[in-house]
Amino acid sequence: MQKIDFLESSFYYHIFNRGNNGENIFIEDRNYRYFIELLSKHISSVADIYCYCLLKNHFHLLVRIKEQIPENIKNISQPFSNFFNADSKSINKAYNRTGSLFDERFERRRITDEQYLKQVVVYIHLNPVKHDFTENFKKFSNSSYQTIISDKLTILKNDEVINWFDDINNFIYCHRERFIRYENIIEEIERSDY
Repeated sequence: MQKIDFLESSFYYHIFNRGNNGENIFIEDRNYRYFIELLSKHISSVADIYCYCLLKNHFHLLVRIKEQIPENIKNISQPFSNFFNADSKSINKAYNRTGSLFDERFERRRITDEQYLKQVVVYIHLNPVKHDFTENFKKFSNSSYQTIISDKLTILKNDEVINWFDDINNFIYCHRERFIRYENIIEEIERSDY
């Protein structure tokens, strides 16, 4: 909703970035898994993680910066920078490449409205359809959709996400309905983001 250059405690953020010059940031399956490992390692101390979608050339995250930040962290953005740098280094080393993996700084949009928060969840999960990576968002393996509706132990705040939609049935229903009219929600969110 609101484009900003910093992160503040207690706020939700839609965070996203893409590969430098539109290049892929995920080359093979292990890159997706490692990205999630790094996300947990670097970000879970400063933010709760609600959902994600990882596509070949970009990613989306929904996080909420925690109210209590560890004392050794002076700048909330630093763990995010460390996270992206660690991922860049691993890709550069594994594929014998150099330079920046991501476009400059990561984008962040503060979310202050509950309705918009729910729209962002659906938008993130429908993103693979928007970019023609799949026709069925439910089967896209690098999205949090299936993780949220499962009982698996995860780094995600599944129960909170489900509660935003009242229950799991409504979570599924809202995704299905929005999928049917996904062009409308994508246009609406893109207007809000830019």
